[in-house]
Amino acid sequence: MARIAALGDSITFGMGDPAPVGGWRGWAALLAASYPSAEFRNFAASGALSGDVAGPQLHQALAFRPALTTVLVGVNDCLRGTFSINTIGERLHATVDALCASGSRVVLACLPEPGRMLGLPQALARPLARRVHAINAIIHALTRGYSVTHVHLTSDEIVADRRMWSIDRLHPSERGHRWLAAMAYDALARDGWPGHVRPGLEPLNPVPSRRAQAWWMATKGTQWLYARSTDLVPQLMGLAAHEWRLMRRGLASQLDLQMAAEVRAVLQALTPHGKEIPPSFTARPAGS
Repeated sequence: MARIAALGDSITFGMGDPAPVGGWRGWAALLAASYPSAEFRNFAASGALSGDVAGPQLHQALAFRPALTTVLVGVNDCLRGTFSINTIGERLHATVDALCASGSRVVLACLPEPGRMLGLPQALARPLARRVHAINAIIHALTRGYSVTHVHLTSDEIVADRRMWSIDRLHPSERGHRWLAAMAYDALARDGWPGHVRPGLEPLNPVPSRRAQAWWMATKGTQWLYARSTDLVPQLMGLAAHEWRLMRRGLASQLDLQMAAEVRAVLQALTPHGKEIPPSFTARPAGS
């Protein structure tokens, strides 16, 4: 295998997994290390949206001509007021279609629920879960329509195990990144792409002490929380308020039905290589 590329947001960028030489490493780099002869390029960026992956990142990857490409994106899209499952579906489809047409093997991962990761109350977790399930429906459909390797992140213990997540609860810890890399390695091996050495699951860096975590929160963490309070928090509150108003009127189920209809329309429009992807989606928000 000659080249491996990684597309995505801050999870693939490596946040939460400090590199031994400084900066961030991440699950895609750990996976690439399982193929010692490969040249690895990480095009992921913190805060990236599906449009960034389908745009600049995809163009860079195609120019690099990788034999294997990982794609993990969508969480940031769920946290934006501009969320559109139709637009996200088109971008994911364009990304997978272009990479597969180039001859690259695609590793496509579905998304965990941000509400579970952050431990949010149901009023905030439910609307986010609805959006995540919609994106995952698109991802699952693409795995049926294309010959890609699928990493089922949503059903794995990585989501529920606190040790798998860094202090900010949005990014995997080193242990979490290693677990995700091993999941991708195993999925590739099942699809006939075995590596040389399966990524180890045990962290090599010491687990941050409570004092170190407190220091992070007092320095870098405050800046991170401030940024989140100006974009993430208002979006969450707006989604929760809208859902609460509909619940009081007994109309909350309309949001599930509306999202299901939008997803079905997206799936019916996806026609990779002239073969229509079977539409299938059932709204399954948090707590259902």
